[in-house]
Amino acid sequence: MVGKVEEVILGNVMAHVTVRVGENIIESVITRRSAEEMKLKVGDTVAAVIKSTEVMLQKD
Repeated sequence: MVGKVEEVILGNVMAHVTVRVGENIIESVITRRSAEEMKLKVGDTVAAVIKSTEVMLQKD
């Protein structure tokens, strides 16, 4: 899914990246090194690739 980076928060080891795809928000946690190598910044166009074997939801 192609979207725009809305926020990048760099930690010591990990980076939290928020991507807007249409009206939806996708949040990803990647290594800081990967974020730096891609030179991710707000406004960049990125593709989010989702790999999951299951998605579980619970309503409290």
